Amino acid sequence: MSIDVATEPAPGLRVRVEKVIEIIRPAIQADDGDIELHEVDEATGEVTVELSGACTTCPASDQTLKAGIERILKDRVDGVTSVRNVGETLNPDGPIGAPDPDEGTAVFL
Repeated sequence: MSIDVATEPAPGLRVRVEKVIEIIRPAIQADDGDIELHEVDEATGEVTVELSGACTTCPASDQTLKAGIERILKDRVDGVTSVRNVGETLNPDGPIGAPDPDEGTAVFL
């Protein structure tokens, strides 16, 4: 005797990412920040989010993004390869608005 069990297909990457973001959102909101999911590239696994509120001026927001949000998403959602903030460029030299590392900086003593 066989039992027919209907199995639902696994939800798409975006749906799984959305669920995890809803779990971590309260922790970010507790510090007067917020996170909004913008894009999930199914082919590359890159997730693009926007940190807002207190996160926009917080010096630890890069750390929150990489060591917190990205780590959690990679651990809980198979297929996520990286997470970046909307304002983040692909420039490895630093965040937007940072001085160009190739330009000299005057030091006054």
